[in-house]
Amino acid sequence: MTKLSLPDGIWLGRIERAGIGPAIVTLRDGQLFDITSKEAPTVRDILEREDAAAYVKSAKGSLVGSLDDSHTWLAPCDLQSVKACGVTFAGSMVERVIEEQAAGDASKAQDIRARIGARIGDSLSNITPGSEEAEAVKQALIAEGLWSQYLEVGIGPDAEVFSKAQVLSSVGHGADIGLHPISNWNNPEPEVVLAVNSRGEIKGATLGNDVNLRDVEGRSALLLSKAKDNNASCAIGPMIRLFDDSFTLDNVRNAEVDLRVEGEDGFLLEGHSSMNQISRDPANLVKQTIGRHHQYPDGFMLFLGTLFAPTQDRDTPGGGFTHKIGDVVTISCDDLGALTNTVKLSTECPEWTFGARALMTNLARRGLL
Repeated sequence: MTKLSLPDGIWLGRIERAGIGPAIVTLRDGQLFDITSKEAPTVRDILEREDAAAYVKSAKGSLVGSLDDSHTWLAPCDLQSVKACGVTFAGSMVERVIEEQAAGDASKAQDIRARIGARIGDSLSNITPGSEEAEAVKQALIAEGLWSQYLEVGIGPDAEVFSKAQVLSSVGHGADIGLHPISNWNNPEPEVVLAVNSRGEIKGATLGNDVNLRDVEGRSALLLSKAKDNNASCAIGPMIRLFDDSFTLDNVRNAEVDLRVEGEDGFLLEGHSSMNQISRDPANLVKQTIGRHHQYPDGFMLFLGTLFAPTQDRDTPGGGFTHKIGDVVTISCDDLGALTNTVKLSTECPEWTFGARALMTNLARRGLL
């Protein structure tokens, strides 16, 4: 597992403390402090505070060890819904079209990629979604027989926002991540994840892996939930960096996200995603998620999508990339640290058993509710 290293900032996370349960932690001078309290027993409660960053910075806590110590990291969210935006980058948007055209068959992807590239090239990269120019491109693609539901959410007025994972089901740094055993064509999706409270206020950001089953979703968009929401299929972490004078939404807008996949077979895949190439502003994606049309009383975590779409061949020419069991996936960003997980089948990852009732029971037993 990649050794954790985090820049200076105000950090909010969760670990599992043996014999105690989930604990809210912050980082001070390289040391982790447990700041779980009756005043704020959940991360949700902290993010609801107007002074969330100031509270975390000054909250009383007990030392639990250094950042270098071995901790069982949990996803840094608890009661928040976990939502995700798809097709927010032009490059990955084209790959979603290829998945659809290939109907989940990876062997057909290369030819389709070449055909679509010859027709549209990079013409989509500078289009503002929902604009008159986008509508003109839409009509041209329809005429060419290349229109797709993925292009609709990529350059149309409405973003794709879906439910990625159930409350408390996400895994954290160092955990195994799961692939549904029916999938034979899949990949990691390195993303920035926003922490948003019930008022729609963006309080900070972290990293996430929106594990993607390309063959399952490619067969039918109606299989999106089956492709996205499985045991251990969502990783978030290592910690939420709260907004303050040194880290703001503008840092998110310009974040550079790196991906590294190391296989037990010696295979190495490296990728990169620049947030400044996103088609929809992060604040707009939040507004499309929460408002009078939809409320989140416990807030939500929002995956912002990825530019990364793996096309590097792994086993056979033209076969592209797919995961193998044992792959170690590291998603990193200078401002947000690194999130590392190991790929297994969802049926082999630890079962998710700690839900909202278990959390409430644990907090009540500890006198925190």
